Amino acid sequence: MSNYDIKNPKVADGGRHRIDWAEQEMPVLRQIHERFKKERPFKGLRMSACLHVTAETANLMRALQAGGAELVLCASNPLSTQDDVAASLVMHDEIPVYAIKGEDNETYYKHIKAALDHKPHLTMDDGADLVSTIHKSRTELLKDIVVGTEETTTGVIRLKAMAKDGMLKFPIMAVNDAMTKHFFDNRYGTGQSTLDGIVRATNILLAGKTFVVSGYGWCGKGLASRARGMGANVIVTEIDPLAALEAVMDGFRVMPMGEAAKVGDIFCTVTGNKNVLDGEDFKVMKDGAIISNSGHFNVEIDIPALEGMSKGKRHVREFVETYDLKDGRKINLLGEGRLINLASAEGHPASVMDMSFANQALGAEYMLKNADKLKPDVYTIPVDVDREIARLKLEAMGVKVDKLTAEQDKYLNSWEEGT
Repeated sequence: MSNYDIKNPKVADGGRHRIDWAEQEMPVLRQIHERFKKERPFKGLRMSACLHVTAETANLMRALQAGGAELVLCASNPLSTQDDVAASLVMHDEIPVYAIKGEDNETYYKHIKAALDHKPHLTMDDGADLVSTIHKSRTELLKDIVVGTEETTTGVIRLKAMAKDGMLKFPIMAVNDAMTKHFFDNRYGTGQSTLDGIVRATNILLAGKTFVVSGYGWCGKGLASRARGMGANVIVTEIDPLAALEAVMDGFRVMPMGEAAKVGDIFCTVTGNKNVLDGEDFKVMKDGAIISNSGHFNVEIDIPALEGMSKGKRHVREFVETYDLKDGRKINLLGEGRLINLASAEGHPASVMDMSFANQALGAEYMLKNADKLKPDVYTIPVDVDREIARLKLEAMGVKVDKLTAEQDKYLNSWEEGT
């Protein structure tokens, strides 16, 4: 097998151990894998996936392969690849992988091109890079593409904008909008893994620090809650009055970024927008402030503005660059402004990715089964599929819940009864 581009095939055995360790915490995906192996719902279909190349993703790839898919995988972020996992997928599972941790921009897009050269029938994205590239420069592929899926908030936003403008040419499942995805992956997964990434990158004590969380969506809620749990004094910045009000009611201080910038010790953006931290904020930050991002793209921090204010920068730890500002202060940027939970850590725990990737697998199956009924648009996981994933997860955890009695079911579905 020669159609791959990875860092080092010799580390494949370590990758296999990592994949097997993650698989222990993914009982829902394991059940789907077994069913796919019997039913082969993707037999004869070419699938191109642009996802974070991690141990959890590897288990999704193996499930899809068991279902008959002819797969190619590339990375959805230059710093998120686990090189030993990429090697294992190539050497043990014979899945072509194009991903190298730390790859430059040119290599990143070369790898996306390689994934698209597979001429997919189905795309699987985390950030919509495959879909946007197809629509911009690889339109010849559209004739073969049946459906797609999208994993993350940022990608769904991009796709909905395309659909609104009438530019989207095939139907896509917004996996991120499933309740068993964003309620858990975004909140508990991002919350824990982002703090893990910040601590691994810096070895800093969070207790007593002023921690600024920009954005109070599900990712921000999870991060703010866990930073508070580690003893940090948490400030939330927002643009949405409803989200800001919720943060206040949850017990956090809320203020504009211009004010938070003056008092924060650690900053993390989780908004999906650009220039959330900009030159005006850098001007008033404390000497030694730490800035990071856990949104999908590295645009949330205005790095060119920071570079323009600096006389130089130094690589002081593996994932820490210290910018020496012209006025004598220092600002520390983590993970090149990319997803810190994947740059310096391992991404979300396998247990939460179990549900996210169950949604990916079942979403892809649903879209293919219903492709002839779907027009080019962005769709949500059916409620019954969402609830079934929740049921399977609870079952695997040994948790039981109540069931409605016939009397209760009748009451909830009638209008005659009252006080």
